[in-house]
Amino acid sequence: MAPPPAVPARENTGTRLGGRGVGLRPRLTLVSTAVVALVSALLLWLGWLLVGGVARAVPSLPPGTTVRVGDVAVPAEQLQDAVGAAARADVLRAGLIAFPLLVVAAAVVSWVLVGRVLGPLYAVTATARRLTVESLDTRTGLRDARGEVAELAAGFDAMLDRLQAAFDAQRRFVANASHELRTPLAVLRTEVDVTLADPAADVAELRRMATVVRDATRRADDLIAGLLLLARTEGAELAEVRPVDLAELLAPALAGVRADAARRGLRVQVRTAPAPSRGDPVLLERVAGNLLENAVRHNVAGGWVDVCTGMRDGCAELQVASSGPVIPADRVPELFEPFRRGPVERTGDTPGSGLGLSIVRAVVQAHGGLVRAEPVPGGGLAVTVRLPAG
Repeated sequence: MAPPPAVPARENTGTRLGGRGVGLRPRLTLVSTAVVALVSALLLWLGWLLVGGVARAVPSLPPGTTVRVGDVAVPAEQLQDAVGAAARADVLRAGLIAFPLLVVAAAVVSWVLVGRVLGPLYAVTATARRLTVESLDTRTGLRDARGEVAELAAGFDAMLDRLQAAFDAQRRFVANASHELRTPLAVLRTEVDVTLADPAADVAELRRMATVVRDATRRADDLIAGLLLLARTEGAELAEVRPVDLAELLAPALAGVRADAARRGLRVQVRTAPAPSRGDPVLLERVAGNLLENAVRHNVAGGWVDVCTGMRDGCAELQVASSGPVIPADRVPELFEPFRRGPVERTGDTPGSGLGLSIVRAVVQAHGGLVRAEPVPGGGLAVTVRLPAG
């Protein structure tokens, strides 16, 4: 499906920020203008009352005399009322001229100030509208914002960073998975085509082809099983949580690699101490199995494997260290990415699918734990898994 067309950066931002209907800027301007108009009207009314009260404090004159107030001669007995009425009329006349001017000025100033305040929000909205899968590198670019608006823009940019990293990781994962799946499928197709094209193929040739096809399908099955397990554990809730001891999980994991380790002449040393935790026993057993399979599979002939469990700093710990090829320290984090096999070329004959440590990391994180790896001096890798104590 084609990505949606990009939207211009500031389209309708003045009236559409609030969604459908009247935008946020006109509404805020209207509210602020109404508040100014209400306060101005109240001040005008108070001024009108105060002027009348001040006029009543005018000193009294002798009865029978007249005083000219403006162009009108007023008897002394009516002086206070006349002065008050004249003063109120002057205040009202000046107020009726100043009031609309003040309201108009308040509306203009509110419109400008609200626009400046909402400017960063317009930038965030415009950036969100421009975003597509292919333009996740777009950012708001706000440098002068302050306060809550700056926090909003920074949080939005941080969210885009996480989304871009997730999409990039997904693209790499899909590309690597496609490559890995194409290899056994290509082997299958080639073997079948070559055998069918040979009219003189005998039973031995057919059996050889069947063996190759069996190995290729087994590799594809292992890869698909690893992908399903990785998808199951990444960001998912645990289906079953119960007390489990990491030391007890080593027995089936060691049984699975014992024959391969003996064939390669590896010295396996196991030191177990109780390491109680809580979690899914099946997934945690897969963690131990993956670590031991990696330690045996990526070892050197006549090498060693050291396995230990126990408690450290209040956490259950499982460590699997082994000899092997030299791994630069800056390359170690890459081993936890899918389809990474360490310092070896990836070929059709390379054992494993490169998902072992990826699955380990996903399972450990799902259990609230931590996993770290360190290169062993002289060659090899030591992987440590730490889980909350049960």
